[in-house]
Amino acid sequence: MSENGVSGDGIEYAVTEGRAEITLNRPATYNAFDGDMLAALNERLLDAQADDEVYVILLTGRGKGFCSGADVSDMDGREDRKNAATYGAHLWAVQYVNRQLLFGEKPTIAAVNGPAVGAGCDFALACDLRVMAEGAFLREQFVNIGLVPGDGGAWTLPRLIGESKAKEYLLTGRDITASDAEELGLVVDVVPGETLMRIARDLANEIRDKPARAVRNTKALVDTTRSFAEYCAAAHEQQWECVTDPEHRAAVEAVADGRRPELDRPR
Repeated sequence: MSENGVSGDGIEYAVTEGRAEITLNRPATYNAFDGDMLAALNERLLDAQADDEVYVILLTGRGKGFCSGADVSDMDGREDRKNAATYGAHLWAVQYVNRQLLFGEKPTIAAVNGPAVGAGCDFALACDLRVMAEGAFLREQFVNIGLVPGDGGAWTLPRLIGESKAKEYLLTGRDITASDAEELGLVVDVVPGETLMRIARDLANEIRDKPARAVRNTKALVDTTRSFAEYCAAAHEQQWECVTDPEHRAAVEAVADGRRPELDRPR
């Protein structure tokens, strides 16, 4: 299914040239999400995963911010904060965004155009790759407002930058600036804001133009919790899927002929 346009729930969605571009669209709140926006974000991620015309998912924010997390303006009055069960349902929905970005079959890229705070930081960290604008930053905000990173940050960040450095940011709530993120290896590139989407799309297109099964199976193989024996067993299964995929043969023939493989991709 392909669908393009702006909805009234704070999400823009467009499928263009094999990319599903999801834009968080509540710029007045630096794209803080309410319940409707959160539900729509999950739905659009499911749409992108199910769409055969989508090869890469690109997540960004409208305006000056990437995402400032949950909208705190009505936090005290929210129905989901009345008891542990209703709050658990809300938290599950936030966690499910990260599950889809982390473990969904298709590769994900965050184009971090501005502040990515709290859950917004964790949405960016859950993507496979990140490109950041020069003035953007990541902030594990939770301790600053008396919370824990319940949607995934204390799981994701140590795996990306190591436990000790992750604890520095998680326990202090300090900003990870764009230059910090580059030094830590968190980002592919730091670029001027006006070029961010072009460079993020170029990166998405580079991945789009690889054999899709190889890309998806490679993503699935990256798991730091596996033993080497478990990795080898999984690699055997994943590699056989690639060996029997027509795009593998097309890519091998192209390499032998000194040309780019002719893959069926939307343009």
